Amino acid sequence: MKVVILAGGYGTRLEEETTRIPKPMIQIGRKPILWHIMKIYSYYGYNDFIICLGYKGYIIKEYFINYHKHMSDMTIDLSSGNIEIHNSYTENWKVTLVDTGLNTMTGGRIKKVKKYIGNETFMLTYGDGVGDVNIKKLVEFHRSHGRLATITVTQPIGRFGVLDIDNNNVVNSFIEKPKSDKSKINAGFFVLEPEVIDYIDDKHTAWENGPLEKLAREKNLKAYQHNGFWKPMDTLRDKHELENLWNLKKAPWKIW
Repeated sequence: MKVVILAGGYGTRLEEETTRIPKPMIQIGRKPILWHIMKIYSYYGYNDFIICLGYKGYIIKEYFINYHKHMSDMTIDLSSGNIEIHNSYTENWKVTLVDTGLNTMTGGRIKKVKKYIGNETFMLTYGDGVGDVNIKKLVEFHRSHGRLATITVTQPIGRFGVLDIDNNNVVNSFIEKPKSDKSKINAGFFVLEPEVIDYIDDKHTAWENGPLEKLAREKNLKAYQHNGFWKPMDTLRDKHELENLWNLKKAPWKIW
């Protein structure tokens, strides 16, 4: 089963980083967040990736073209130009890199890679969010219900701490960044049948609007409940939080 990753957006809320590199190439622990996402899927045996490129997509192409060198020690003979690779390490990945346009919307990007997906079930996620999602259970859930689409949902984390205070202003409890009790949000990590691509009109279609809304109206969209860790990298603050978890060796998404 192929894994499609949306990696073409501008990442304007992270312009401190994205003026020089595309958002999926922002590093967490000296590796692009895109690499972290791919490692999650690879852990469960899914190693065939289709990456939808857009803004500064050539940087992502160059990263994978030179991946073998990035991951190895080397000796370079400057007089001859010969390169000797030492301690070579690479991944068992097949990576298809597709330029899906600079201003194409998320749905349009999916439609542009249809020929690489083929007529088979595929997975889809965003190139900026990590979590300890059990991909094996996610796929099993999708296959069990017979609908066209499965979306992984999770409870959002509050930005501020919540206090329970009694009438005497005594704090009974404090919860840092509590999860909402009822609301659920889109965490990506979709499993989709190829027919969903027909729900996308053109490059101006956002996957999250027309297609998902129509699938929901038709009762063709089911939610996989993820109660573990999930976090998107939307801001520089998010980036620092993910980096801190990684450096402390407390990154919940590091399952490999």
